[in-house]
Amino acid sequence: MREDVICGIVITHQPTHLLRTDGSFAVNDVPSGSYVIEVVTPTYRFEPVRVDITTKGKMRARLVNYIKTSEVIRQPYPLQVRANGPHTYFMKRETWGWTDFLMNPMVMMMVLPLLIIVLLPKVVNTNDPEMRKEMEQSMNMLNPNPELPDVSELMTKLFSGSKGTSKAGSSSSKGTRPAVKRR
Repeated sequence: MREDVICGIVITHQPTHLLRTDGSFAVNDVPSGSYVIEVVTPTYRFEPVRVDITTKGKMRARLVNYIKTSEVIRQPYPLQVRANGPHTYFMKRETWGWTDFLMNPMVMMMVLPLLIIVLLPKVVNTNDPEMRKEMEQSMNMLNPNPELPDVSELMTKLFSGSKGTSKAGSSSSKGTRPAVKRR
């Protein structure tokens, strides 16, 4: 003998009388009201169905929608419940990639300014004398203390591997003007 609970109503039945050979079953003598039928199995997932029984014995079945409770999707009678698919008990672990590291905001805050400092002098045309003069003036305005070393020179020395020889056309770290040869 087996007991089933349907919304607080305990129905006791013999397994041979309940389940037919085609897999169907019937529940008799259920009082009027609104019931939610859920099929629970460890392998398959089923959607719950709400069955409303009137005092006159008429039945209406609809899918349960917990988000939009006023939405009614009617189900035909006799009620047929089909599986949505197997249960997914385990989720696949996310893999780690290099893009996750590079797109990290902390890494971007360190790398992007470094790239701008290194690549900006290469992009700007420094062969033009007017452009060079304008850049020197703006650098002198940005670096009011001539005792402090220039950041771009430090970065150039760090990444180029040269030990401190400066070119004739570039400004020195002391803030003085480059030497000009006269004829």
